[in-house]
Amino acid sequence: MVDLNGKVALITGSSRGIGHGCALEMAKAGANITVNYNSHPEDAESVAQGVRDAGQEAIVVQADVSDRDAVDRMVEETVSAFGRLDIVVCNAYYSKREPFLDLSTEAMERTLAVCLWGSFHTAQAGARQMVKQGEGGSILFISSVLAEVAFPTSVPYNTSKAGINHMCRTIAAELAPHKIRANVIEPGYTDTPGERQFATEAEMAEAAKGLPWGRLGTIEDLGQAAAFLCSGAADYITGTTLKVDGGYTLRT
Repeated sequence: MVDLNGKVALITGSSRGIGHGCALEMAKAGANITVNYNSHPEDAESVAQGVRDAGQEAIVVQADVSDRDAVDRMVEETVSAFGRLDIVVCNAYYSKREPFLDLSTEAMERTLAVCLWGSFHTAQAGARQMVKQGEGGSILFISSVLAEVAFPTSVPYNTSKAGINHMCRTIAAELAPHKIRANVIEPGYTDTPGERQFATEAEMAEAAKGLPWGRLGTIEDLGQAAAFLCSGAADYITGTTLKVDGGYTLRT
């Protein structure tokens, strides 16, 4: 059974998509939640209300995760509100697809700033608080199957996700003596607002037919996996990558 009672989770990019799913599923398992957003305040408030409807407490914090000062402030606000921090989910997302020969340095830099550097800032700030508490903790990185699959027109995103995977394993090795676990989830093709930047409903429905499981992933699928990996039920799991992809990578 997944039990997060008494735990506090900070989830970046949790106003929409996979972060939204993580927030609600962790709340259902008993965790209080810091809902982070950068540019969708109404959605963030809606997610926070969903956490409260599940019987848990929530705060909403605006922060651009590429800004280290903003991330440090977000951790401070979390501890001020809840008294502790037990779980950090590094989920904030940015992606712009362009052919490599046309790719702008701005698109590359922004993607790395949010996805890779944002994950570093959030994980390090969260880990420092967990070490200070001395009671262990869990760091979860939301990566992508595109860390391994060379999807064309996606150099910045693919690169950032591959970096996240190895960064996680290194962090896991260093933080094991503190009983802080670090793991990765690799989502496959998931039904999120972000995917609608790049595909129509009809295109997404057609793509779903080609997946071994016969459907796209849902934010609930990802949230349930995240809740498990951050719970005591996964106490002996660290430095691991879990694919939640409906068999997407089996095709490759």
